[in-house]
Amino acid sequence: MQRRAERDQVAQRAKRLHRVLVCAAAVPVMLIASGCSSDSGSGDSGSGSGGDKAAGAGATVSASASAAPTVQAAAYKSLPEACGVLSKKTLKSLVPEAAKSGKKGTAEAGTRGSCSWSSLDNNGVKGSQFRWLNVSLLRFESDSSRGTGEAQAQKYYDQQIQDAQSVAGAKNTKSQAVSGTGDVATLVRYDLKKKEGAFKQQTVVTRVENVVVTVDYNGAGLAGDKAPSAETLGKLAGQAAKETVSAVSAANGEGAANPAPSESAAGSKAPSKSASPSASPSKSASKSASPSKSAAKTG
Repeated sequence: MQRRAERDQVAQRAKRLHRVLVCAAAVPVMLIASGCSSDSGSGDSGSGSGGDKAAGAGATVSASASAAPTVQAAAYKSLPEACGVLSKKTLKSLVPEAAKSGKKGTAEAGTRGSCSWSSLDNNGVKGSQFRWLNVSLLRFESDSSRGTGEAQAQKYYDQQIQDAQSVAGAKNTKSQAVSGTGDVATLVRYDLKKKEGAFKQQTVVTRVENVVVTVDYNGAGLAGDKAPSAETLGKLAGQAAKETVSAVSAANGEGAANPAPSESAAGSKAPSKSASPSASPSKSASKSASPSKSAAKTG
C-alpha cells in the first residue's frame, strides 16, 4: 500500500512537471505572436498616419489654391475716341475758331487717349481771344497685386487734383466739388501769367467707375483784349467734362443712344506704370496752352 501511494505521488509529480514544461514552452510562442501582432498594428498605424498626413497636405494645397486673392472686375472695358467725345455745338462754345478735328495725343486702344483743340479769335487792333482745350481719358483694369480698377482710378484722380493745385507760378488757386458729373469730380482754377498775357486756367478732374477724365481749359485776352471770365470758363469746362463722361458710359453700353466711336478694350492690358501720362494734363496745360508767336500777333 505504501509503495502504491509512493508510485501515485511520483506519477502526480511527473504530470505537474509536464504541465509546467508545456506552459513554459508556450510562453515564448505567445510573446512572439503578441510581438508580431504589435509590430503589425504599429506598422498599420504608421501607414495610416502617413496617409493622413499626405491627405492633409493635399487638402492644404487645394485650400491654398482656392484661397488665391481675387479682385472685382473693372466695370468699364472700353474708351471712346478722345477726339470724338464732344459735340460740334460744345466745341463751338469752348473753342470757336478751332479746326474741325482736334489734335490727337498719345493713345493706347481701350486704355488711354487724349485730344486737344486751339482757338484764336483775332479782332485786329481790338486784340484777340485765345482758348485752349484738352481732354484726356485713362482707364484702369483690376489687378490682384494693384487692386480694383476703381481703386486705382481713385488714386490717380486724387493725384491729378494735387498736380493741378501745385502748378508752378499759379496764382489765386481755388478748388470746388462738381456735382452731377461722374462718381466724383473737382474743378481747380487758377491764374497764370505768361509773356503773351494772363491766362485763366480751369481743370476738371472726374472719375466714373474705373476711368478718369481730365479736362484742361484755359483762355486769355491778348494784345490788349480783356481777360475772359473765370466763372464762364469754369462752367464751359464742366460742361465738357460732363459730356465726356457720358461718352465714356455710352461706349460701355450705358447712357446716350448714339455713343461716340469706341476703342475696344479686348486684349488690352491694365495700364502699367509707363502707361500713365508722362506728364499729367494739368501740368502740361501750363506749358502747351500758350498760342504760338505767330498766332499771338494781331496784325
